[in-house]
Parts: sequence; C-alpha cells; structure tokens
Amino acid sequence: MEIRGKKPWGTGLEIKTEVVNGLCPNCDQDVILVSLFNNHYRCINCGGDLKQKVNGVISYIPIGMAGGPKTTLTRLNGPDKA
Repeated sequence: MEIRGKKPWGTGLEIKTEVVNGLCPNCDQDVILVSLFNNHYRCINCGGDLKQKVNGVISYIPIGMAGGPKTTLTRLNGPDKA
C-alpha cells in the first residue's frame, strides 16, 4: 500500500463548498443551491444539477444531455398525509 503524504489517506483532497440563493430552472422556485465543485450546483428542493453562468447576470442552467431524460425523484414511503 502506497501512502501519500503523512496520513494514510494523503493530503490531496480539498473540498470548497459554497451555499447560495438562486432561482432553480427545474422547479421554478427561489431555493438554496449547494456547490462542492467549481460552478456546479445542486438544488436542495428538487435535486437538480445546475451550472452557474455569469454574463452580466448570474443564472443557473440545468446540466444534462439535450433531449435526454430528466432526473426525477420518486417518493418511496407513499404520499404525504395531512
């Protein structure tokens, strides 16, 4: 086993998180977006992956293949009960 750095897991892992408010184009709501990777965000409401574009105005564009299937979330424990 090769050990990188002084610790068994090495020292090469750096995570830079960012939390911002924005309008999610997938669920059309003002939400909190969380980023773990440069300019890539995830909506905490619908789970959609977004890329930040800055062109005079900050906007968030869905990430995915054009014409490909959209990511959907399925509730496993049944409908909400009032």
